[in-house]
Amino acid sequence: MRLLRDSLLAIAVCLAFGAAVAQPDQGPSQPQSVDQLIDNILKEKTPKTPAPKEAVVLGVRIGEHPDRTRFVVELSDPVEMRTFTLNNPNRVVIDMPAVRWHLQGPPRPSANGAIKGYRYGLFRPGNSRFVIDLNRPAALSDVLVLPPENGYGYRVVLDLFPTAQAKFDQEAGWPADLKAKEQAADMASLPQSPPLPQTPIKKVIVIDPGHGGVDSGTVGADGTLEKDLVLGVALKLRNALEKRGYTVHMTRDTDEFVDLPQRVRIARSYHADLFISIHADSIHDPDVAGLSIYTLSEKGSDKEAADLARRENNSDKLAGVDLSGENSAVAPILIDLAQRDTMNKSSHFAEIALSDLAQATDILPRQPHRSAAFVVLKAPDVPSALIELGYLSNSGDADRMQKESWRARVAIAIAAAVDRQFMTAAQAGPATARSTQ
Repeated sequence: MRLLRDSLLAIAVCLAFGAAVAQPDQGPSQPQSVDQLIDNILKEKTPKTPAPKEAVVLGVRIGEHPDRTRFVVELSDPVEMRTFTLNNPNRVVIDMPAVRWHLQGPPRPSANGAIKGYRYGLFRPGNSRFVIDLNRPAALSDVLVLPPENGYGYRVVLDLFPTAQAKFDQEAGWPADLKAKEQAADMASLPQSPPLPQTPIKKVIVIDPGHGGVDSGTVGADGTLEKDLVLGVALKLRNALEKRGYTVHMTRDTDEFVDLPQRVRIARSYHADLFISIHADSIHDPDVAGLSIYTLSEKGSDKEAADLARRENNSDKLAGVDLSGENSAVAPILIDLAQRDTMNKSSHFAEIALSDLAQATDILPRQPHRSAAFVVLKAPDVPSALIELGYLSNSGDADRMQKESWRARVAIAIAAAVDRQFMTAAQAGPATARSTQ
């Protein structure tokens, strides 16, 4: 030990002398003790622990056999996975730590096996997920992990066997520890009340890019994912609003999943003056095209509006969120007189926005201002609107929505509508003043 200390001391003296010769113009420095010099040398020699790397999902294979359906996930590195089932609708959830996704055109199942389809992505920070939709109830095998061989990485094998719906229902449900973790994550992600600003702010706007993470939303005929499209427009809208002096918050600014009630809680926690949710629509008729805006009502303004609200409100279920604790406590709010003012302000914004957006893109010709019972519009004290940018099922709309210039024009038009929403009657002039009364 003494020999090691003497050696380190000799090295320290040499280094100190060399540093003094190499840097003569830096003036006198604080002298270091021998122990400090040795400590510094030892710190430099100590190797740094590399940050853990994320595993990469390299592929998915589906095997359909007479007695089972097999789901195989190939990964670069082994990860801990756990599976559970949820009903109404029937799903299998595969939870894992955060991974990177390198799936190129993943295979789709036929209609013959147990698997109807599947989605994947980031569910929460640090947590990725597969959600498998089922054609019929299935019992799960234990997860089998095969080591790399024959050019394949690690393979995780899950078999799905036929079972009765009653037995599936009996075993379905969130594991207790995951349910507690989910509730804790919701509370942790809720922003604290913002501090009082040092300078006056204009207004607080919360932008809500729909879907995200494991919930991709609508998929266009050209492969465009709704979650990516709406996030791109939302980021441009944030920039446009911030340049105008607004305080802007987003329910998500990356590709992550945020459940619907949490989006409402975020808007309320920031005491938002306006909540704007951004989506893209899809419909069975490929000729339907154009932007539309939805505001809240107890019932859909038409069957299409009601169907859309039903689909969007099911996003949490499809992403594998436990909704057993949710209830219809918000329903009485919809008919409460206290919400009348909020709903009127929401409708006023929708009309203004449609007027401005008509200069930037095509508007749905028939009844572009619609209403439905969207969960994300149910904050009783925050004026809210949901903008459907267009129809990914329409080739013309889908092509337009891919263009950065189109996205920029739409974002600027929405920002201009926000300006007009908060104009006083005197600022707006006679024509707009009449429309606000």
